[in-house]
Amino acid sequence: MSSKLSSQLSPIALFVYNRLSHTIRTVEALKANILAAESELFIFADGVKNEESRAKVAEVREYIKTISGFKKVTVEEKENNVGLANSIISGVTKIVNKYEKVIVVEDDLVTSKYFLQYMNDGLDFYENEEKVISIHSYIYPVKRNLPETFFIKGADCWGWATWKRGWNLFNPDGKFLLEQLKAKNLTKKFDFDGRYSYTKMLEDQIAGKNNSWAIRWYASAFLADKLTLYPGKSLVVNIGFDGSGTHCGSSEDSRINAYDQKITIKQIPVIQSELARKAIKHYFKPQDFISKIQRLKKKLIKKLKKQNKFGV
Repeated sequence: MSSKLSSQLSPIALFVYNRLSHTIRTVEALKANILAAESELFIFADGVKNEESRAKVAEVREYIKTISGFKKVTVEEKENNVGLANSIISGVTKIVNKYEKVIVVEDDLVTSKYFLQYMNDGLDFYENEEKVISIHSYIYPVKRNLPETFFIKGADCWGWATWKRGWNLFNPDGKFLLEQLKAKNLTKKFDFDGRYSYTKMLEDQIAGKNNSWAIRWYASAFLADKLTLYPGKSLVVNIGFDGSGTHCGSSEDSRINAYDQKITIKQIPVIQSELARKAIKHYFKPQDFISKIQRLKKKLIKKLKKQNKFGV
């Protein structure tokens, strides 16, 4: 382990916009973390998108200037609205270029008090393991009991951490990523053997239907054949499923509770856990089925409206 990184805790990058109540809950949970008082917090606040958001953005900015409970708090306010994707990409790049590592939190994630401990332990333990691209704090509420920690190919977006060497592999060019996935016949595996439509999400990003940084982060890591460390029990809860923000994942994910015990990072084989992957695939199956039903329902409604319009 390099003493340069391991001797100090990772900085935390928090991304906020216009959701005051969510931001307060996220910050209060972070403050309750065991290592909060020893950690530096960097807050990136996006700018006003329209007049409707101006007052809410102002409320958030007023609040973040009062935050204490950390070793140091630095606030960076954008003059203009750059969007969540650009905010995260630029913010993470800035932090890793200076500190070599970063823990990333968005304003709708409520963390366990052991979240920072797990993240920092993971960053230290796998600092020099090139096969590992990131540390993640969330796992889907699968029915099967999982190991305390394990690896899955790719990267994820709900409470995560990486090093400069990992983030250097991030490619913002969605079109290039999709072409590579298709050229290498990896789209099925990328979609968890067809159980979740990640390829469609990437296609939508390219088409401008979404501006997801997360799908590009996952694709970048997947194509580089890198692994992410996951906990067997989630250390975060997403509270953003109320129509107030931009998400990645399913609304089912908000039903879990954050794990309130320490997760120990120890030596495990640096290979993908087929047991965990199978459990996630099983979890995705009903979600994908529901999505298909919803799409068929929309098509049917559209067809009926068209028939009614022309008097069919």
